[in-house]
Amino acid sequence: MKETVTSRILWNNAGKTGAILGLVSAAFMFISQATAGIGSPIAVTALNMLLWTAKFIGCIWLMRHFMLKLCSRYEGVTNAVTMRYGTIVAFLSALIYSAFLLANLLFITPDLVDMQFDQVMQMYSGMLDSNSLTMMENMRASYPQIAFFSQLIYCFLYGTLLSFILSRYIPKNDPFANYGTGEDGQLQK
Repeated sequence: MKETVTSRILWNNAGKTGAILGLVSAAFMFISQATAGIGSPIAVTALNMLLWTAKFIGCIWLMRHFMLKLCSRYEGVTNAVTMRYGTIVAFLSALIYSAFLLANLLFITPDLVDMQFDQVMQMYSGMLDSNSLTMMENMRASYPQIAFFSQLIYCFLYGTLLSFILSRYIPKNDPFANYGTGEDGQLQK
């Protein structure tokens, strides 16, 4: 007999799943960052698109896998429970990924932000007035915090939308399960 799903079990499983998804996303971030210096910009762009596609499909597959695993291990899992589970997973994985992004921008590669801002300033300096250039310089200092919160919100919304879509079909419900039967289970005429 399977154990019934409780709020504690849901949070415990969601914490583990969120950690896995957050670490997978962070690993892809570091891998794509490491590919930046391999040579041709076209090759780097193609490789980063390939990595992004693998991460996108992999995260969908992992979320589906863990939702199905929850359904198979516990009793009483409904579509609402899988939606709640997916939302918790989305928040926790977004938090872990955003924390890795913040650590990367502040401690691991702080010169990356400066290099990117310098490139943007060179590209658009002729088109921007002095006030816009001053605002860009002021944004440079707070960019890591802006990146943290924007990625947290983006990843949470993406994960919640994915949870909504997947939870509609997990667990599978038979729409004709009680069709034609009475309360006693006998076929009605």
